[in-house]
Amino acid sequence: MNYFTTSLMKNLITNDNNLPLFEETLEKSINEILEHELTLFLDYERYDRSNNEDYRNGSYIRTFNTKYGVLNIKRPRDRLGLFYSSLLSKYRRHDHSTYQTIIDLFDKGLSNQDISSIVNHLCGASYSKQTVSNITDKCIENIDKFKSRQLSKEYAVVYTDATCMALRRDTVAKEAVHIAIGITVEGTKEILGYSIAPNESAEIWKELLEDFKSRDLESVSLFCTDGLAGMEEVIEQTFPTAKIQRCLVHISRNIAAKVRVTDRKEILDDFKEVYNASKLEEALSNLETFTSKRKRKYPRVIDILDKNTYLLTYFDYPKEVRHSIYSTNLIEGFNKQLKKKFKLKEQFPTETSMEKYLVSQFNQFNR
Repeated sequence: MNYFTTSLMKNLITNDNNLPLFEETLEKSINEILEHELTLFLDYERYDRSNNEDYRNGSYIRTFNTKYGVLNIKRPRDRLGLFYSSLLSKYRRHDHSTYQTIIDLFDKGLSNQDISSIVNHLCGASYSKQTVSNITDKCIENIDKFKSRQLSKEYAVVYTDATCMALRRDTVAKEAVHIAIGITVEGTKEILGYSIAPNESAEIWKELLEDFKSRDLESVSLFCTDGLAGMEEVIEQTFPTAKIQRCLVHISRNIAAKVRVTDRKEILDDFKEVYNASKLEEALSNLETFTSKRKRKYPRVIDILDKNTYLLTYFDYPKEVRHSIYSTNLIEGFNKQLKKKFKLKEQFPTETSMEKYLVSQFNQFNR
């Protein structure tokens, strides 16, 4: 055991929080290892005479950011420029733990400014917002991987919903992020895919569903959707054997918007009697009662129900799962958390930066 490993062990064992001494020991050890690597590469000791065409050519200082602080590393050079250290790659300026911490904080939804402040405080290093952004650019390669990954052949339920997030395209405006969550026949939840567009549209959903088919998705038992115009036709075209369930929570909101505040609670409670029924026959009877009771005072409410064909599809499924498939609450809950974290971010300057953030969140969900 040589001097620096002895000192290193002593510092670790005593754990006297003498971090500057530990940094000095670590810095010394790395510099000695680099010199030793160059010696092995040149095949002669320092200051030895050699007939080799290549020889030592001084060194240069590079800072290296670690969780213990900033180290000043003397990188030795050879005359021909052929030497590369196996310990530290040529352009590497951060140790893996710091690098991974930055990625993890990004995955948690923190802004580049917040990540910079946290890492600088923990490591005593200087990480600018741009440096953090450069490191998290590794996530860009995850975008194509996420979009092209193979899907299961069959999903029991697919929920569709769009949420709006601010994006800069010369000017800043909110755009629709179309998101689909699937539940496999084994019960595993998974973000299937997404698409960004200025507005939610059935055409974008059609492109997205066709993309799912190109990634091996063959069959969906049930789609739960919020009732976007044209969405039912898109599902019927792309997955003709799939059943459709209109989100009853959305319908309840539509009903609430069309009645007086003084009548709202009573009417919504009556509508709950429809979708909380234990049997289809009971639900149909309650729906008929609801309609006859409200059609004179609120004909527009009845129009909402008459125009929605897929109100009670969930009764085709076991009672145990009905409460989870008659609304898009699952995906709306996810989107709510997505937007909550989004508030911590700066505005997205490009679509790629938005995708980098979205895919990091989707991969977290899919783990």
